Amino acid sequence: MKWFDNISLALVIIGAVNWLLIGIFRFDLVAFLFGNLTWLSRIIYTLVGLCGLYAISFFGRIRNASDTQV
Repeated sequence: MKWFDNISLALVIIGAVNWLLIGIFRFDLVAFLFGNLTWLSRIIYTLVGLCGLYAISFFGRIRNASDTQV
């Protein structure tokens, strides 16, 4: 599952950078690269969103890891 965590984290970071570009420059990198709401860009947005939801589980794992180290 470590590989899935790494891929999820990478996609969440890509999504965060995209939102940063939207917020500062009004530039949507995903729409620029893959088209404005094409099927491919919608898949990318969906994958980033699902990985963001999955990344919520990182908080529980971080807390559990810090409890076992004490």
